[in-house]
Amino acid sequence: MKPFILSPLLLVASNIFMTFAWYGHLRNLSTKPWLIAAVASWLVAGLEYLFMIPANRIGITVMSLPQLKIMQEAITLTVFIPFAIFYMGTPLKMDFVYAGICILGAIYFIFRN
Repeated sequence: MKPFILSPLLLVASNIFMTFAWYGHLRNLSTKPWLIAAVASWLVAGLEYLFMIPANRIGITVMSLPQLKIMQEAITLTVFIPFAIFYMGTPLKMDFVYAGICILGAIYFIFRN
């Protein structure tokens, strides 16, 4: 598979684990002590790294570091919004759309060469 395709796919997988590691405990472990939530989150974050490290190593072969970072941020927002709405029950707000427009602007400027 081409690096420009494989890297974003791995980053999507990485961001799914990252989002659950960072925020999933707020729903699943809210009644547990914070130390239990932290350890559980660290375990999930370890899975994130199994996707993120190869994604970045593959991506850097076809993108600059700033392009790789902006792409990762766009993927993070793309993963986070459905997570926030459907899993955490956060109401959909126009602010999500505005944030997405800002990310699209960042993507345009970093990839416009």
